[in-house]
Amino acid sequence: MPKSPRAVKPAVKPAARPAARVAPRAALRAAPRVRAEAANAPLAPLGPSVDALADLPRGEHAYQEIRRAIRQRRFRSGDRLREVELAESLGLSRTPVREALYRLLADGLATEHGQRGIMVAEFDHSMVGELYVMREMLEGMAARLAAQVASEVEVSLLTELGAQYAALVKSGRDAELAEKNRQFHEALYRCAHNRFLLKMLDPLHDALGLLGDSNLADPARARANAVEHAAIVDAIARRDADAADKLTRAHIHEAHKARVKRLFAPGGKS
Repeated sequence: MPKSPRAVKPAVKPAARPAARVAPRAALRAAPRVRAEAANAPLAPLGPSVDALADLPRGEHAYQEIRRAIRQRRFRSGDRLREVELAESLGLSRTPVREALYRLLADGLATEHGQRGIMVAEFDHSMVGELYVMREMLEGMAARLAAQVASEVEVSLLTELGAQYAALVKSGRDAELAEKNRQFHEALYRCAHNRFLLKMLDPLHDALGLLGDSNLADPARARANAVEHAAIVDAIARRDADAADKLTRAHIHEAHKARVKRLFAPGGKS
């Protein structure tokens, strides 16, 4: 007798995985300390953009949001990082926030203090000096590489950012100077086209947010900054790598001197 055909089971599609929960926009806007503020930067910031954060795993999302808050000085040295409050502000559970805090501890951006819990790290004078020594070396190298490999479009963007910063100085819009200065330096890093250099500069850039108010609160330093930016961009545009490196190192050295002056002023702290 011929064998009856084997019954074929209908294909069953696997159940769709539930989408990862992301922080609601309303919750982020309402958060008192971890509020996401879109930067008006022509080039992408070092970390993920606000929109890109929604596509990250929840632990990475929390980590990047807290780093962003530190970088933008919405957290200050010595502030407590309370797990429950951060979870509520970000619209996440405590588990990804706890994971983010452990990563911040490993990065040196946070410290643990017994019963007080996890706090934003505080830099002493020697740590500030170490930070600026590394900035001088790495940003000088970034400028050197930018002079060698940056496209004309990228050089024009640097020129535009420098001009925007100078315009802010002239108009007295001091509150916007630190953000525009940050944009200029991030653009310079990216013009170097070196992913390993970017990875080394990234934590240094975060650490600057732990140093208190910007040096640019001093009008004289703010004006000098504009002149130094213009000289750096001019050297990059001329493809003079040696000059770009030397000028950038001198620029960071002057920033370090201004920072030390602020630290030793009455009431100054790192």
